[in-house]
Amino acid sequence: MTKAEIILIILGIILLIYGGMVAAVGSGTRFFMVWLFLGALCLIAAAFVHTGLFAKMPAFLKWGLAGFAIICVIILLAGTILIFTRFHETGRPGLDAIIVLGAQVREDGPSSVLKYRLDAAADYLKKNPETLCVVSGGQGYNEPFPEAEGMRRYLEAAGIAPERIIMEDRSENTAENMAFSKAILEKRLAAETGIGIVTNNFHVYRALRTAGRAGLTNVCGISAGSAPLYLPNNILRECLAIVKSWVLR
Repeated sequence: MTKAEIILIILGIILLIYGGMVAAVGSGTRFFMVWLFLGALCLIAAAFVHTGLFAKMPAFLKWGLAGFAIICVIILLAGTILIFTRFHETGRPGLDAIIVLGAQVREDGPSSVLKYRLDAAADYLKKNPETLCVVSGGQGYNEPFPEAEGMRRYLEAAGIAPERIIMEDRSENTAENMAFSKAILEKRLAAETGIGIVTNNFHVYRALRTAGRAGLTNVCGISAGSAPLYLPNNILRECLAIVKSWVLR
């Protein structure tokens, strides 16, 4: 067995295991299937090398596959660099309002991803008692109630006064989070002097870009943490979402 075959087999097994770990978290998405697909692809590639089918491929097909792989790596690197330009945003004090972007909620409370966001929001709100908070997120097919409802409960349990919390419970994606929250804040604020977007560190870059498209001009990011083990999954997902936003702009 060649070194290339061994590397492909080991990589394929690692990707399959990681995909299984992501699936076990129950994040509410099927993105784990990307990792399973990549893992299976590596094992199939190893089989192609082992049986000699790869060597028999026409040169133009080999070069095409190599070119495609290089393009994918470049896109992944560019997306990762963009993500990390906003990875540690801390916002600024005295904002008029913060918008907390929703994520998966369950019967027993917010998912771990959402807890990071809510804990960051609660910390900011306690330090800035005049700031309002919009919790933004509708109800998915696999959620027992709107994300905004679960977020409101969590923040109130954390000691945030109910009158400071405004629910936006219709949105189904980041673009709607921004558009619907903007409409709510326009009715509540006499003038917009500063809005903070609270989301996980890997999501801040795209969230701010989406906020700008929605017409929120005076915004800053407030970066919440994330689980290091699942950061590769989140970064890959964000890179693909960034590419999608470029294509559909």
